[in-house]
Amino acid sequence: MITAIVHIKAEVDRIPEVAETIAELDGVSEVYSITGDYDLVAMVRVPHYDEVAEVIPGRINKVAGVLATETHLAFRTYSKHDLDAAFSIGFTEAD
Repeated sequence: MITAIVHIKAEVDRIPEVAETIAELDGVSEVYSITGDYDLVAMVRVPHYDEVAEVIPGRINKVAGVLATETHLAFRTYSKHDLDAAFSIGFTEAD
């Protein structure tokens, strides 16, 4: 799984609408409003590297109200939440 962290500058008066639109896009798992130089951060999770280009410049950058983006690709996952989810695939309480 490829994870990209996308910082997004948006038109100030449209931040909630921009966030909601981006959150509905295929490949976007979460969108957060944040403080600092950017208004939003989106977590993009796709199975293949080529799909990063489809999601970010192909979808996120085309959302009305998006002014600029900065993308960071993750090398490894250290989140306990993500690791627990990966190891529990296919596991049910009855097992």
